[in-house]
This record gives sequence, structure tokens and C-alpha cells, in this order.
Amino acid sequence: MCLLAALLGSEYIVGNKYIPHRFDADNRTDTMTKSTLIAQLNWRYATKKMDPSKAVPQDKVDTIVEAIRMAPTSSGTQPFELIVVTNPKVKAEICKAAGDQAQITDGSHLLVFAAWDNYTAERIDAVTALNVEARGDLPMLNAYYDNLKSNYLPREADVNYAHAARQAYIALGVALVAAAEQEVDSTPMEGFDPAKVDEILNLKARGLRSVILLPLGYRDPAADWLLPMKKVRKPLDTIVTLVD
Repeated sequence: MCLLAALLGSEYIVGNKYIPHRFDADNRTDTMTKSTLIAQLNWRYATKKMDPSKAVPQDKVDTIVEAIRMAPTSSGTQPFELIVVTNPKVKAEICKAAGDQAQITDGSHLLVFAAWDNYTAERIDAVTALNVEARGDLPMLNAYYDNLKSNYLPREADVNYAHAARQAYIALGVALVAAAEQEVDSTPMEGFDPAKVDEILNLKARGLRSVILLPLGYRDPAADWLLPMKKVRKPLDTIVTLVD
């Protein structure tokens, strides 16, 4: 219990129940400097209208990208790649494949999370080599990844892609938090034609399949209908069960 309370920080525990600190949803319009993690998450929202005149500074983009690189994945395989799109023509093509969601073109950067289409011996061997280079040629490392190959390689490609895509979603979650920490707006998008985006970015030739899009930019306070609305989330007691 004490550990849980310490991790939550702005929340505390009474008996088996979580008692959250209440944040004013209007805090989303406030500056986030030196704020807590929960306040940053309260500030962020799925921005509906971005200001095309404001570009995200490169150092902030670099921080978000590095956070994605540092995200945890199953067995440390990192079975996805990140495509950072700033080319206006390419963004416009992807926008059409995503139902003309304007955040893609109004935001200065578009992150495309693309998962491996399959696990292969070559890909897993590359992960093994990376580990050996950093940690030494330990027998346990080779044995671990040999076992991984024996489990993954016989599976259907779609099963392996689905597994890889779930790892990309872990990185997406980290990206959303990192963007909020950098006071950068973002909008995760699943509403697009993956086959079309794969074609635009030539992902099939690279053994990749697009999973999710994440435009980065800055909210347009005068035109975003969602900004003034309160954040809505289910109460903790409806989604959290404590087993002690």
C-alpha cells in the first residue's frame, strides 16, 4: 500500500480504495512549468485544432522521440520503427488517407508508428547482437533469444504483427506523456487507411505496417471546440480493482 501511494504521488489510499486528488479540468489552459505528472496529463487532450503557424521546436521533438526509443517492449525487441514526417506534400497525402483530419497538416510533425510485419531470425539476431555488444557475450543472452526464436518464428505472420503492434502502443503511451511533459499537443489517430499509408511511406518494402499516427503541434485556442470542455474519465472505482 505504501509503495502504491508513493508511486501515485498526488493520490492516497484509504483501506482498499483509491482516493484521487481532484484537478480542475480548466487547468488544461494553464502553463505546465514545474507541474506534476498528473497535472500534465490533465492538461493534455486529443487536440482537435492545431495552429499551423506554430512549429514544435526540434529539441522538444527530439525529447519525445528519445522517450519513444526508451519505451519498454517485450523482451527488449523494439519491434517497430518511428517515421517522423515533416514534408508538407507527404503529410497532405497521409491526411487524405486519414479522412482529412486537419491535425496531420496543421501540426508541424507527424509521427507514424510502424510495427514489424513479422518476427524473423535476422531481426531477433540483431536484437541479440545489440545486447551482446552492451552486456557482453553471456550464454544466458544467446539462450534467451534462441528460445524466443523457437517460440515466435513458427507463429503466423499476423499473430507476430499483432504482438509487435502492441509494443508500438506501449511506445505511443510514453510518447503522449512525453509530449505533455514538453507542453506539446498531440492527437493519437487510428482512423486512417493503413494500406494507403503503407503505400505512401513505402513501408511494405521495409517489412513494416503502419499502426497509429500521432500529429504534434500546438492547440489553436480560438478554434478548438474541445479545449474549453472538461476532461471526462470514469471514476477510479469503476475501472480499478484492488486485490490484496
